[in-house]
Amino acid sequence: MHALHRSIALVVLSCAALAALAAEAPRYPGRDWDRHAPAQEGIEPTRLQEAIDFAVAAESKYPRDLVVAHYETFGREPFGVAIGPLKARGDMTGVIVRHGYVVAEWGEPSRVDMAFSVTKSFLSSLAGIAWDRGLIRSLDDPVYKYMTPVQVYRPQSARDKSDRLGGSDFIEPFETAHNRLITWDHMLRQTSDWEGTLWGKPDWADRPGPKPDEWMTRKRAAPGTTYKYNDVRVNALALALLDVWRRPLPQVLKDEVMDPIAASSRWRWYGYENSYVVLDGQVVQSVTGGGHWGGGMFIDAYDMARFGYLTLRGGRWKDRQILSPEWVKRALTPTPVEPKYGFMNWFNNRDGKLLPSAPRSAFMHIGNGTNAIYVDPEHDLVVVLRWIQTPAIDGFVKRLLQALTDRKD
Repeated sequence: MHALHRSIALVVLSCAALAALAAEAPRYPGRDWDRHAPAQEGIEPTRLQEAIDFAVAAESKYPRDLVVAHYETFGREPFGVAIGPLKARGDMTGVIVRHGYVVAEWGEPSRVDMAFSVTKSFLSSLAGIAWDRGLIRSLDDPVYKYMTPVQVYRPQSARDKSDRLGGSDFIEPFETAHNRLITWDHMLRQTSDWEGTLWGKPDWADRPGPKPDEWMTRKRAAPGTTYKYNDVRVNALALALLDVWRRPLPQVLKDEVMDPIAASSRWRWYGYENSYVVLDGQVVQSVTGGGHWGGGMFIDAYDMARFGYLTLRGGRWKDRQILSPEWVKRALTPTPVEPKYGFMNWFNNRDGKLLPSAPRSAFMHIGNGTNAIYVDPEHDLVVVLRWIQTPAIDGFVKRLLQALTDRKD
């Protein structure tokens, strides 16, 4: 009898241990998100609603017609005409995921809208997978060593070849003396000070400085010594990655990231009307890293939440390590000349300046609009906010964390 009792006790203990392990193991959604009431996941409903009401009241004041919004903002810059698609946006929208369950959603989370510079986090992830696989051997390697001359697809000029005598049929975006010093790390951190014109947009025309006489004449800073958020340079990175992968980047993203995380089939990644190149005999569009002149990722809030959940879990999805832990660590490492910025577009909160109300371990993927994916490992939270005023994000996070009944601090 004593032996039997011991056996039963061991079985009970084993079941309890397994239950504890199951409770601790991360939960991953299937093709459809499972939903729990907020209280099931440690969130007080009344305070949660106060946070949601705060976010809805802080909806972006820019016009919903994003063509109009463009020409009120970026379109006022030199060479500011939009050359990629723009789409009218929907309502202020949010999705909150805790412990792998959707616990709140509002607005139009199923609506496919522009994500602007959240696109950069998808782009940099493809650099990460290329690095993990050895397609990029070192992030300290100069980018030019990985690129061949790129033939731009210009069918309209086929009968005007004589007009280009003395010119080149190719572009080589990293072949100036300055640009040959630029590494992958510099491009990912926006510290390259890359010089040139790509897809009709000079680097100086993106967020130009206050002194027009210096736009084309200023001395270049040594790569790594200065930071500037610049979409021309991001698009140069996208072109370089296209050359490395030798496949359209939306197809790479689909195969390597979006399908494995069970994203929908409704997201799209666009480039510009003039950003087509000839690659291995095929005409391929080089995509953009944002919507500064149109284009970029067009995606719904649920798929954004999936990507945020992937980064919350350190690049892992179920039994597959999509982004290596080392890559995620590097992506969140502060850039010396801009500490809140890691790899594009991973914004860290280590100094508490990005989100004073959030843990220092929290981070965000941010784009114009404002579109944001808030990732909080300490509280096992992912939040997608779309079309909210940027200063209101911290106020929302503050109220959301106050709603947690199991908050750690």
